[in-house]
Amino acid sequence: MQTASPTSTLLGDRSPTEFLDTYWQKRPLVVRDALPDFESPLTPNELAGLACEEGVESRLILEEGGDYPWQLKHGPFEQDDFLTLPETHWTVLVQEVDRLIPEVGALLDRFRFLPDWRIDDVMVSYAPTHGTVGPAHRQLRRLPDPGPRPPPLENWHRAGRGRGDRARPRRAHSRRL
Repeated sequence: MQTASPTSTLLGDRSPTEFLDTYWQKRPLVVRDALPDFESPLTPNELAGLACEEGVESRLILEEGGDYPWQLKHGPFEQDDFLTLPETHWTVLVQEVDRLIPEVGALLDRFRFLPDWRIDDVMVSYAPTHGTVGPAHRQLRRLPDPGPRPPPLENWHRAGRGRGDRARPRRAHSRRL
């Protein structure tokens, strides 16, 4: 396990030791502006493209506009699935994006103070206004893009199928964060 710097904006000026001893799996911690220069390496259209790729684990959650409230659909999806979504109250999630997009995988380097066996994968989500995943039953780390939100997937058909051509086979070992 590599060591992190003694303090970091990622942890809100706490040391990795203080974070692990005081907060890790013990109590919540909100760190505002943890990655001040963060720019998302993929667009919502590219994320939708990944959700359409065979072998990529993805989910679509429709709080409203589905067959019933909080409808959960599993991918792979078709382009039409995104073109017919309501304007609000839905979320798309894609697992293992760190293994599909190297720039996303580089985010894990910032968390090397955690044991590798605690790191699973980087899940990326996109949601328009009022989109949510509902009650969370696992630990989620959110890295919001500080920039303005792009239009919601309206040009998806021009974006192609995202960066799925970079997909790599799944690793045999799972890592948890």
